[in-house]
Amino acid sequence: MKILKPLFSVFVLVILFALKSNSYAQQYPVLYFCETYGDNGEVGVSDRFTTGYLTVMVKSDGPLGLRDVSIQLDKYNRTTGKFDYYKKFAYTVTPDMKYVYFTKNSESDMDFEDPGIYRVFLLDHNDRTVASGLVEIISKY
Repeated sequence: MKILKPLFSVFVLVILFALKSNSYAQQYPVLYFCETYGDNGEVGVSDRFTTGYLTVMVKSDGPLGLRDVSIQLDKYNRTTGKFDYYKKFAYTVTPDMKYVYFTKNSESDMDFEDPGIYRVFLLDHNDRTVASGLVEIISKY
């Protein structure tokens, strides 16, 4: 009985400290993909698409705090087993944004014209990774 009291006290302390800390399901921005984004929101969210244009979505709990960003595509090279640089697209956003979509625009065409597996990054103005995701592109035919 004497050993149960200290053990119970330790258990209670562990529970109190665990409950005191903040826990969030989404602490960092999430990057994902859809076919298009428009008046009705996201259309065709997936991680597998046919070749062509895609929309890259980024969602965060709080403001991203970014202005000049880029979306970088790295394509998986089966020969080396590594991802190689493929393309990069520049965009401008406002610091208060926490839900952003990146798609084909007048400056660049976010075209996934070659089938393969791509690692996609949202980079800040210093080319530091803000968020990333994987997408598989398959041939239309």
